Amino acid sequence: MANTKYVFVTGGVTSSLGKGIIAASLAKLLQERGYRVTIQKFDPYINIDPGTLNPYEHGECYVTDDGAETDLDLGHYERFLDVKTSQANNVTTGRVYQSVIDKERKGEFLGKTVQVVPHITNEIKERIQILGETGDYDVVITELGGTVGDIESLPYVESVRQLTWELGEHNSVVVHLTLIPYLAAAGELKTKPTQHSVKMMMQNGLNPDILVCRSEHFISDDIKRKLALFCNVKKEEVISSLDAETIYDVPNLMLHEGLDKVVLKKLDLTSTKEPKLIEWNKFVEKHKNPLHKVKIGVIGKYVELQDAYKSIAEAFIHAGSSQRIKVKVEWIHSEDITKDNVARKLHGLSGIMVAPGFGNRGTEGKIETIRYARENNIPFMGICLGMQMAVIEFSRNVLGLKDANSTEMYDNLEFPVINLMEDQKEVTDMGGTMRLGAWDCQLEKDSKAYNAYGKELISERHRHRYEFNSDFKDQIEAAGMKATGVNPKTGLVEVVEIPSHPWFVAVQYHPEYKSTVLNPHPLFKEFVNASLEYLQSK
Repeated sequence: MANTKYVFVTGGVTSSLGKGIIAASLAKLLQERGYRVTIQKFDPYINIDPGTLNPYEHGECYVTDDGAETDLDLGHYERFLDVKTSQANNVTTGRVYQSVIDKERKGEFLGKTVQVVPHITNEIKERIQILGETGDYDVVITELGGTVGDIESLPYVESVRQLTWELGEHNSVVVHLTLIPYLAAAGELKTKPTQHSVKMMMQNGLNPDILVCRSEHFISDDIKRKLALFCNVKKEEVISSLDAETIYDVPNLMLHEGLDKVVLKKLDLTSTKEPKLIEWNKFVEKHKNPLHKVKIGVIGKYVELQDAYKSIAEAFIHAGSSQRIKVKVEWIHSEDITKDNVARKLHGLSGIMVAPGFGNRGTEGKIETIRYARENNIPFMGICLGMQMAVIEFSRNVLGLKDANSTEMYDNLEFPVINLMEDQKEVTDMGGTMRLGAWDCQLEKDSKAYNAYGKELISERHRHRYEFNSDFKDQIEAAGMKATGVNPKTGLVEVVEIPSHPWFVAVQYHPEYKSTVLNPHPLFKEFVNASLEYLQSK
């Protein structure tokens, strides 16, 4: 019998039903019961990782401490569980095939014909069990991307079928998330899409043990009985998942439906601890009952798809709720901002953030935004490219270096205040070659960043190729912008501030990646608080 138990979360009928939230909610409940839990995501696309995907295509690219560029669902996992993930928590078809092909080239298959079964499926099964075999976890939850029936998902479904058989009874459970649509014309919920989805799974040899049914309307016991009958599950194994006011309600909803109890029973696990969710519910209560409201503008180039900035949006919720402040985020496209309309576009904001991004598009709008925030003493926070734009804006408009820019945007600059890192100059591959993962940063004691963190040495996650050009550091600091955080080994600038400004902090790293429900990020907390103070002073 395996020591580690495995839960597989699959999706049916349609995408975007919230497999990641269901997986994270189940993990949270099991964690509350005293089990050591982790979650991993298996994505069926052929990209090695989402690092080269356009944010419009796949949303945010999340980064772990060990430098893995991963699916945004790993952000949900960390935010819900307050447990770090790693490269092992996200696997793609591209990575699986690359590994198998590399082994074939080395002759590891002894001249055999390499096929999807057994070679690809064996690789998938090995990767599913990597975290379980460490001995660090009692339960490993694996979310399969896409929906059952997608041609890309077939090797994963087959791998899970094999693995559930190999693990034996009570060592694995398959949770199938599906849709129960409501037809207004008929005035009723329809179960047929779910029946077809389950039938398709069964045709591939995999039986769901539990159905989690997403719906906009109440699912009656009669419907649950019908689903149980036609999908080969018990009535108590049909779990209702109605639309929630916030994703942070879902653990409580799943607790009420008994999802964790059904899973434990299937896995033959016992628990004397009932999930209390005490700290979690304190957060939810504060989130739903704020004492103050503040409007903060996020200026970016992918704002049409808010999943592109998912971690930023959630970090504002964590930071605001912890202080009983409701943060209303105003998403503003940087391409829409010009020198002539910047005041009108940013009117009414109590805080301004310039978001991360790549490439030249929309950068002049970001620079105008930063100038407006600096000159009008509006609390400002810049992240990654936002920090680089802050340095460029200051260099142009305070130092008078009119050509100041980044070599990411233009070649042969007279004043390249942002420049390509030395170790990046010979890099030709785009994927997985940036400065990635956790790096240390030493903060100056009299800085706003230090006041936020409360300590000198911090560690934050990075994802970028270009850096503050230290050749201009003395010049920039003499004019009033201070480098208050540097990497202690490389000397690279990580944080810049304007001490004469009420709150102007820009960072090269991505603080949003480390914000969780139970540990809101300190920089976001200080920024939200400074925005409220600005509002109250008006």
